[in-house]
Amino acid sequence: MTAFDLTYDPKSPLLFNSGLFLGLFLAFYLIYVFTHKYSRFRTAYVLLFSFFFYYKAGGMYFILLAVSSVFNYFLSKQLYKTESPGKRKFFITLLVAINLGILAYYKYTNFIIGNINAVFNGDISFQNIILPIGISFFIFQAISYSIDVYRREIEPARNLLDFSFYLCFFPQLVAGPIVRAKEFLPQMYEKLKFSKEDMGKAFFLIMVGLIKKAVISDYISLNFVDRIFEAPSSYTAIENLLATYGYAIQIYCDFSGYSDMAIGLALLMGFKLPLNFLTPYKSKSVTEFWKRWHISLSSWLRDYLYISLGGNRKGKIRTYGNLFLTMLIGGLWHGAAWRFVVWGGLHGIALAIERILKSYIKIPQNIFTRIIGVILTFHFVTFAWIFFRAQDFGTAMELIGNIGQLSFQAEHWFSVISVYKNVLIVLLAGFIMHFLPSRFVQWLRKIFIAAPVVVKAVIIGLVLWLVYATASSEVQPFIYFQF
Repeated sequence: MTAFDLTYDPKSPLLFNSGLFLGLFLAFYLIYVFTHKYSRFRTAYVLLFSFFFYYKAGGMYFILLAVSSVFNYFLSKQLYKTESPGKRKFFITLLVAINLGILAYYKYTNFIIGNINAVFNGDISFQNIILPIGISFFIFQAISYSIDVYRREIEPARNLLDFSFYLCFFPQLVAGPIVRAKEFLPQMYEKLKFSKEDMGKAFFLIMVGLIKKAVISDYISLNFVDRIFEAPSSYTAIENLLATYGYAIQIYCDFSGYSDMAIGLALLMGFKLPLNFLTPYKSKSVTEFWKRWHISLSSWLRDYLYISLGGNRKGKIRTYGNLFLTMLIGGLWHGAAWRFVVWGGLHGIALAIERILKSYIKIPQNIFTRIIGVILTFHFVTFAWIFFRAQDFGTAMELIGNIGQLSFQAEHWFSVISVYKNVLIVLLAGFIMHFLPSRFVQWLRKIFIAAPVVVKAVIIGLVLWLVYATASSEVQPFIYFQF
C-alpha cells in the first residue's frame, strides 16, 4: 500500500493522526473554502467526502451508513407529519427498534450466543460479524434525532441530503461527540463564517489533540500499559499499579484528543460541535465526573434513557434504580462483554450512594474537602478502568490481586522508576497537561490566536515534528473506534 492509495486497507484505516488524512483533508479543504456561497454544493461535497472517509476508515460499511440515513430520514419525516398518537408511537417504536436492532446484530450477536451457550450448555456457532467502526455513535445520533422529532422539539431536516450531512459529518462520525440535531441543523442553514478567532481556536484544539493522542497516549500504551495488562503477573505490584494510572491518562488523552481534533476540524469548516471533555479527573465526585467525561454520551443517557425510565420523578428508590440501570446500559454500550457491564455497574452504584449520602450528610465546601474528593473520585474511576481495559475478568482480578501485594520498600520503587523513566516522564506530562488551571490554558489559547501567521505556522510545524519524532512505526487507532 502506498501513502496515497485511496482503497480501504483494514490494516491501515484512515485516522486523524495519520499523514494520509492530513493530505486528504488539505486537498478537501482547498475546495471547501470556496463553497461558502453554494450551500447545496457544499452539503453534497462534504457528504461525499464523509462517505469516502468512512470507507477509508471502515470499509464497505459506508453502505450501512447510507441506508441508515435513508430510513431514519423518511420514517422520522412520516412520524412528524402524523397527528394520531397511536401512529406516532408506532413510528417512534419502529425507528428505535430498527436502530437498536442494527446495533444489536453487529455488536451483541456473538455476546448473546456466548451467554446462551454458557447458560444452556449449547453449541451454537459464533457468527463471523465485523463491527462497523463507530456504529454506536451514529446509531445513538439517529435515535436522538427521531426522539426529538417525536417530542416535537425539532422539525425534521429539510431534505435527505441535509439529514445525511448531519448523520454522516465526518469529523465526529466514528467517535463522537454525539451531536444533537437541534444544535447542528440550524448551523447548516446559516452562512459560513471563518473568523480569525475560530480558525486560531481550531488549530489550537487540533494541536492539543494530536499531542494528547500521538505523543502521550500512544507512547504510554505501546511502551508500558499494553504489556502489563497483557500479563500482569509477569510484572511487579508497583508496575501493575503504575499501569492502572497509565491507563487512566492514556484513555483520557486518547478519547479527549480525538474529540479535540474533531471539534477543531469542524470549526475549521464553520461548524461548532459540543464540548465532550472538561478535565474530568478534577471532579470531586462521581456525579461531577459524569458531567465532565464524555459529556455528549452522559447527557444522551440522561435525556433519552434516565428521564425515559422516570428519572427522579418516581421516588427515591426508583431514582437509585434508574441511575444504576442507566449506567449498566451505558457500560454495555461500550462493549459486548460483562466486564463493561461491571464497569458501568460500579459507576451506577457510586452514583446511587452519592445521591443517598447527599440527602443525609452536608459536606462543607472548602479546598480541603475538594482535594479529598478529587483524590477519592480519581482512584475510584481508575479502579473501575481496570475492568474496562482488561481483556477478561481473570486478568482484571489478577492485576487487582497483584496491586494488593504492594510493598513500600524504597529500593523497589527506585528500581522501577529507573527502568521506566521515559514512560513515567510522559505519564507525568499527561497528568500535568490535564491538571493545568483552565485560566492558564485559555491564556495560552488567546496568545496563539493573537500570534502572527508566521508564528502560528512555526508552532504548528513544531507540533507536527514532535508527533513525527515520537510516533511508532504504525499509526495507532483510537480506543473508542471499537465502540
